[in-house]
Parts: sequence; C-alpha cells; structure tokens
Amino acid sequence: MALAALAAGARLGWRLSGPGPGRGHWTAAGRSRSRHEADAPVFQYVGERAARTDRIFVWGFSFSGALGVPSFVLPSAGPGPGAGSRPRRRIQPVPYRLELDQKISSAACGYGFTLLSSKAKDVMKVWGMGLNKDSQLGFHRSRKDKTRGYEYVLEPSPIPLPLDRPQETRVLQVSCGRAHSLILTDGEGVFSLGNNAYGQCGRKVIENEIYSESHKVHRMQDFDGQVVQVACGQDHSLFLTDKGELGGDLAGVNAVQVATYGDCCLAVSADGGLFGWGNSEYLQLASVADSTQGKDMFLSGAMEFLGKDQT
Repeated sequence: MALAALAAGARLGWRLSGPGPGRGHWTAAGRSRSRHEADAPVFQYVGERAARTDRIFVWGFSFSGALGVPSFVLPSAGPGPGAGSRPRRRIQPVPYRLELDQKISSAACGYGFTLLSSKAKDVMKVWGMGLNKDSQLGFHRSRKDKTRGYEYVLEPSPIPLPLDRPQETRVLQVSCGRAHSLILTDGEGVFSLGNNAYGQCGRKVIENEIYSESHKVHRMQDFDGQVVQVACGQDHSLFLTDKGELGGDLAGVNAVQVATYGDCCLAVSADGGLFGWGNSEYLQLASVADSTQGKDMFLSGAMEFLGKDQT
C-alpha cells in the first residue's frame, strides 16, 4: 500500500537533551521540559522568519505507480547516465519527496493508486497516479494509440473535471476506495470516478458495465445540505453534510466527522460520541461487538445496536 503525507514547516527545531540520567536522545522543540532539560542548549536549524514550505512525501509499494515516481517502476525513465542500470524499486521504505509545482492541499490513497488536489483556482485542480484499470483516475490517453487509455499512470497526471466554473470552483478534498474515487468541491457538488458495481459512485448500476478506459465522470449535487466531507470505503461511499444528521435509528445524532476503510465505518458526534457499524472481521469493533458484522453501535459511553448497512 502506498502512503502520501503532506508536510508544512516554517521552523524545524530540535532540542538535545541534557546530560542527566537516561538522557542522550532527541526531543522535538516546543515540548514540555523537565528541570534537567531546562538549561539544555537549543539548536535552531531554520530561522524564525523562514518562509512556510509545503511539501508532499510518498512511501510504500511502488510497482503500480501509486508513488508517482516513474523511475521506481521503469528505471530507464530516470535521469542521468545510470538510467536503466538501476533495479526496479518495489518498496520505498522511507518518505520520498515528490517534486511538484502545485501546492497540494489534499491527498488520498486507494488500492494501488493515489489522488492529489489543490484549492487553487487554476483549471487543473486534481492529479492522479497509479493503478487505473477501472478508470478511477479518469481517462488518460495513450501516446502510442490515441483511441486507447493507460491502465497505469506512473506520474502525477491532471484529471479533468466537467466544471461549470473551472476558474472559480475549488476542490476541497479527495478520497479513494478500492477502485473508485470521490472529489469534493466547494460549489459544484461531488464528482465520482471508477468502479460502480455496487452504486458507490452514486449513479445507477449498469450490469456488465466496462470500466476500463472509461470517460465517465459523475456529478452528485442532490444532497440535503452542503457536503463538507467525503469518505470512500472499499466499495461504498460516505457523505457528511453541514447539517450533520445521521439517518435511520441514529436520527438526531449530529455528526462532525466520518471515516471508513474496508467495510468498517465510524462517525464522531458533536458531543464526542463515537458510532461504528459494518465489518468487524478483524476485531475493528471488538470492544463492543462479538459479531463479525456489526450494526450501528455507540462505541463510547452507553452502547446500543442500531440497524444500518455500511453502504
């Protein structure tokens, strides 16, 4: 599995611990200090007035192209005289800085693919890389055959969206499932791409639909409220609106955040309650459920089982 992380740093300070017993390790500057550390020297590697720098780092499994570094998959694609002689890099074990000109504000990892987005008002706002066999990254035309599309995208490539106001609308968040993607905007709804075998893209399921090399980008706008967060599970999707209301037996609960992975879902309420439902095959909900298929339940405080499917 590939991982992507956004990092922003204006000052990188580290404190070297004093010579007291059990010392000799590094601790981050700004943390609470003991009396022994109070007089320890402080080494400031970046000035107080240093400009804020935004970076994106990737690591993990690289063979699908999800890390966005072509030379990891095809050594011949790398620069320099040694290109082609280096072995393929199956795993990138430590964070690797991805060189991008765009200022990335949201990143998401799927099953072998990655999405990146920017809140800029440029025409291109979303980029994808990695596995694309279900067009979860959109259609990327082959350079050799203009009628075909790539099933693997080895570097961050723009994903065009059918926006009505491309230079005004901002992309707020991206999310990835097993083979589908969601893109949340600030004024034009939610866009979905990729596999829709279970309706996870929010459109009608078409029997025997071919997803490979598809141009389909679906827009969803008919929500009861403004969508403020999207979350992709394995083959399902969650949408949180500004009303924060949960349906079914959870009616009246005001949710402020949702999360899902695989077939397990969680929701956090405004008063700090935690609700969960879905698959507990790997004991995700083991603290309150004996069944491997948990219905809606209150995971903190008094708990109760409620009926709701994770899809």
